[in-house]
Amino acid sequence: MFSRSGALLAQFLLTALFALPAATVLALESPWAKADKSEVRLISAGSSDADKSQRVGVDIRLARGWHTYWRYPGDAGIPPRLDWSGSTNLASAEIRWPAPRRILVEGGIESIGYTDGVLFPVIVRPVDTTKPIALRLKIDFGVCEKICIPASARLALDIPPESGKQNAALEAAEARVPLAPKPGDTVPRVIGSKLQPGKPPQALIEVAVASGKSIDLFAEGPTGDWALPLPKLVEHKGGRARFSLTLEGAPTGTGPIPPKLRLTLISGNDAIESLVPLD
Repeated sequence: MFSRSGALLAQFLLTALFALPAATVLALESPWAKADKSEVRLISAGSSDADKSQRVGVDIRLARGWHTYWRYPGDAGIPPRLDWSGSTNLASAEIRWPAPRRILVEGGIESIGYTDGVLFPVIVRPVDTTKPIALRLKIDFGVCEKICIPASARLALDIPPESGKQNAALEAAEARVPLAPKPGDTVPRVIGSKLQPGKPPQALIEVAVASGKSIDLFAEGPTGDWALPLPKLVEHKGGRARFSLTLEGAPTGTGPIPPKLRLTLISGNDAIESLVPLD
């Protein structure tokens, strides 16, 4: 039998447990998996009442001074590849891409990605909303300092149907995902693009941004087969800037001029994504 002091201690621990915030009690995360110059884990941050989808994060920590890549790596690099095929009760997993940065590599090569680490938000939808989702992820990605090497990891996380965990890091990553500008938004905004003939042709892209903030622009073709170079900033005065984009890197059998550009504009902590026709 418990002594009186033992019973009081048990009662105290039980009371303390129920006094903890729900985010602590319901924390869901996988162990860190070691990879080359990096480690990776999965975290879960609750379900949506609307469609019972789950907010998940793929959290990558890198060795100091190393970087990894965005969905389009720029002049060189390996974009992440996520394989969820080993999962059960998983209908879909949609990765979101936080705003990246331009990374200057030796030899004048410019890549697009993240230094020190990145947390990728993922929207996970179950087949049966009343059953747990058993996530099984194989991730392949590139890590680079002066040399680039492939890295890979296998992760597992089981998520119950109702999960209410809050995660500040995932919320911050979600806030950094570029979205389409809302009607009435003035900055940041892509004003338009003009085609300049030549060999090769160029696109001149004008943007509106908040004064006094750092800016950058990344361009992708209409499909993943395009390998466009990084835009070059040619003018920045006050709240307006212009970038020049050389139209090279078209897929084989395609003309050099894409019908549209997928542009990611970053201004300070704000970022938007726009699909812009070439006028």
